[in-house]
Amino acid sequence: MTIATTDLCDAHPEVQVAEPIFSDFGARRAFHGRIRTLKVFEDNAQVRAALEQPGEGAVLVVDGGGSRRCALVGGNLGALGVRNGWAGIVVYGCVRDVEELARQALGIKALAAHPRKSEKGLHSAQQDRVVHFAGVTFKPGSWLYADADGIVVSDAPLHASGPPNRSVAP
Repeated sequence: MTIATTDLCDAHPEVQVAEPIFSDFGARRAFHGRIRTLKVFEDNAQVRAALEQPGEGAVLVVDGGGSRRCALVGGNLGALGVRNGWAGIVVYGCVRDVEELARQALGIKALAAHPRKSEKGLHSAQQDRVVHFAGVTFKPGSWLYADADGIVVSDAPLHASGPPNRSVAP
């Protein structure tokens, strides 16, 4: 089921719309799901731990502090996300292995690509907390809708009920 962010904005002018700072890196350009959050900084150990869990069609929103000094998601973590049923990942930071990510059936939005991996054990992480970036407040349990036009966030689902979205073909 494709859900256009433009149509959602027209029908629901109250939704939050992220600033247009993200690029697409996954094979799925359109995806949606319930939000789960992580707050990390230049250490992706908890990103891996989250993606190792069943995603059940959710979107992992990673507040990486906007760092452009290393990548928080790469090809291996993208493959974990696909295998464990995540609809997508939004990274306020960087990704790497972009050619691998582009072939994975997962929605991935991030600020940029960076070849350097993160350091493990460098910083602590916080899970399932409200995070704020790109002019949007991302709350665990809210809904995120993304496509080539951008990212829309709503406290309530804006689509018809049905099975969890695993990601929508481009």
